[in-house]
Amino acid sequence: MSTPTQPPFKRIALIGKVHHEATRKTLLTLERSLLALGFDVMIEARTAEQLTSTAAKVLPLQHLGEAADLAVVVGGDGNMLGAARILCEADVAVIGVNRGNLGFLTDLDPDQVVEQLKPVLAGHYQIEQRFLLQAEVFHCGKSNNVGRAINEVVLHSDKVAHMIEFEVFVNDEFVYSQRSDGLIISTPTGSTAYSLSGGGPILTPGLDAMTLVPMFPHTLSSRPIVVDGHSTIRLRAASDNDTLQLSCDGHVRMSVQPGDDVVIQQHPQRLRLVHPEDHSYYRVLRNKLGWGSRLF
Repeated sequence: MSTPTQPPFKRIALIGKVHHEATRKTLLTLERSLLALGFDVMIEARTAEQLTSTAAKVLPLQHLGEAADLAVVVGGDGNMLGAARILCEADVAVIGVNRGNLGFLTDLDPDQVVEQLKPVLAGHYQIEQRFLLQAEVFHCGKSNNVGRAINEVVLHSDKVAHMIEFEVFVNDEFVYSQRSDGLIISTPTGSTAYSLSGGGPILTPGLDAMTLVPMFPHTLSSRPIVVDGHSTIRLRAASDNDTLQLSCDGHVRMSVQPGDDVVIQQHPQRLRLVHPEDHSYYRVLRNKLGWGSRLF
């Protein structure tokens, strides 16, 4: 094997989808193999509950960042997002094993996970710095709630098919007022998630940009817009709305009262996402989205 291009990993954390038999088998394989290879292995506490026994250390998710160099997340993109939102605070590198559906963020094949992981642990890998969004709700001028997202922040009604009204500002410059089902503010990571379903563009991971994607707008002239990644987005809920919801990656939900402001900008911490050395983003897009292969 060639000389490692990155620092090797020694302390490995395992995190997995709970109550999922296929994930449990992959976790057992990883634990036994990594311990046999001499790595310092630890397992997230909820993940460890589904294993009959473990010879590895058991730690809560919030403490893994202090003990691990690399977190291996077994599951789908949702599991990766949940773990990464916590682990990015400690600057822990993260790699995913796909036990979900599409798996845009989870590279490793569960049937070949040990063979694919060995070169990564030895320092043969690519690493990407993915930025997160921070969303803050201001009520009567005072910060009321804060959330963060790797994929997207969504302003929406708490009722199905219910139109809302709001204003959009970028860097304190008025952009437009809109009547729609809501607005998706997406990172490049999230551009292949909810934003894509809403008709938004795909942004390659290295772009420092955000997309604003209207959800079923009341005018045909409303279109997605891409803005600089260091922009500050401010949404102001119209005074005649009912209580609205702000969702971060579809999990963290915050109430937005009529007249409240929502401020969205880059979070100071970044996610260190690890890929095998032969990773290709365009190959992932071809495989996941069914794009055509080469003709010649």
